[in-house]
Amino acid sequence: MRNNKVLFIAQGAIIAALYVALTHVSNLAGLASGVIQIRLSEALTILPVFTPAAIPGLFIGCLLSNLTTGCIPWDIFGGSMATLLGAIGTYLLRKYPYTGSIPPVVTNTVIVPFVLAYAYQFEGTIPYFMLTVGIGEIICCGVLGTLLMAALRKQKNLIRWATFR
Repeated sequence: MRNNKVLFIAQGAIIAALYVALTHVSNLAGLASGVIQIRLSEALTILPVFTPAAIPGLFIGCLLSNLTTGCIPWDIFGGSMATLLGAIGTYLLRKYPYTGSIPPVVTNTVIVPFVLAYAYQFEGTIPYFMLTVGIGEIICCGVLGTLLMAALRKQKNLIRWATFR
């Protein structure tokens, strides 16, 4: 029983660290925040298909990323909540793994535009921000996340996930 808790915490911590590292790579390219966002770390939002430890890992990783990349409090809270809700949705759809990228795309496409419009007061409309954020999420979650999932499923004998399916 104790080993399962340790494994859960270790997996969550590794996922959080990967999320932070990949967000900082995207930030160096100027793509981690703003109207057009292509966070490579969002590809990791497919991981709740494999382990529930990804849910707190993604949330904490997003929270830390938003704190360390200079986001304002509303973005730290709103963006992290969007990631948490998306991760929970992905976990709930784990029996249909290729639908797992839908929840993070939807939650970010709905929540983040309001943060951009009202917290940052960027020029543009909510539908425009939904379009730009949605495209970035489809690229990262939909395309890169699905590729990551396919690669992990092929290597399942090398990776010891607690609930690998």
